[in-house]
Formats: sequence, structure tokens, C-alpha cells
Amino acid sequence: MRNQEIFETTRRIIAERAELDPASITHDTALADLDIHSLDLTEIIFDIEESFNIEVELDTVAAWEKLKTVDNIVALVAVLTGKDA
Repeated sequence: MRNQEIFETTRRIIAERAELDPASITHDTALADLDIHSLDLTEIIFDIEESFNIEVELDTVAAWEKLKTVDNIVALVAVLTGKDA
């Protein structure tokens, strides 16, 4: 699975920011269930941008509306990195 690397990196970033065990985070994990607040989500997005050398064109409000699960983030990164095939 090409997106497995994206998932693993995203999961690690989220786990570090949310102070969670990465094993507790799956593709279907809802960000709301992780007690991630808007500032946390902004920092997660910055970390992901840096890790994948991409730019995510979302403000925090748009991010909350579009990025509901870990898999939503993985899919966005896959598109932005050209690994969505």
C-alpha cells in the first residue's frame, strides 16, 4: 500500500502532538475522539507539511470541516504528494 508510509508518518505526528500511543490510532480514528483542538490540528498540519515538503491550503476552520479522520489527512497528503494512485 503506497499510502502506508503516509499513514505511519501521520500517525506518529498525531500521536506525538496528542501524547498518545501510536498503536491506538487507526485510519478510521476520528480526530475529535483524540481530543485534538484547533491549535493542535494547526500544529499537526504544519508538522505534516514539513515532513512531506507540501503546502496544505486550509485554514483551521476549513480543516475542521474537511479533516474528520486520520484517513482524511492521509488522503489529502497522498493527493498533494502525487501518491494517490
